[in-house]
Amino acid sequence: MNDERLLIIFSKNPEAGQVKTRLARDVGEKKALEIYEILREHTALVTAKVSAERMVFYSSFIPSSDLFRTTTFSFRLQEGADLGERMFHAIRSGFEAGFRHIVLIGTDCYELSSEILDQAFSALERSDAVVGPATDGGFYLIGLNRLIPELFLNREWSNSAVLRESIRILQCHETPYELLSELSDIDTFDDLKKSRLWIQQP
Repeated sequence: MNDERLLIIFSKNPEAGQVKTRLARDVGEKKALEIYEILREHTALVTAKVSAERMVFYSSFIPSSDLFRTTTFSFRLQEGADLGERMFHAIRSGFEAGFRHIVLIGTDCYELSSEILDQAFSALERSDAVVGPATDGGFYLIGLNRLIPELFLNREWSNSAVLRESIRILQCHETPYELLSELSDIDTFDDLKKSRLWIQQP
């Protein structure tokens, strides 16, 4: 089963001033980087338990030392001019490598769990697509059994219509899909204050 399932994790290289820029406006670049590292650690923990091959795609370079640099994960570099192109190239490379069920996530969701990721792969046993809706109108997860370029290319990102437009594209392609539980990404100070992570902050 593992050789049919690929879990792609998109991670920005953790550098102050380059991550969580909207959050940094309120908490500062250093604190925003600390929050991002906590999110990455959480992502590494929950993804390590999933029955799938795991591949981390870094945004700028493949680091020689990183919390994902264990035998649990393999590594690639993101390609493309925007988020959609980068997701498209990553998923396409997975299908070209022979995987049948591919799930892609980011590192922004503190509510993500191993159980939800297992649900995503189970959904791909029944349907050709699965989407994890985010509370901001985007998605925290997308999974496919076949590549649908329109889901990724020539689209506008980081707006409240992303999820709605993605579902419309799936319907236009007559692609059976399932929706997972709605979860929250942490992109802004308001997101942080509403999250379980806020309670843990000193």
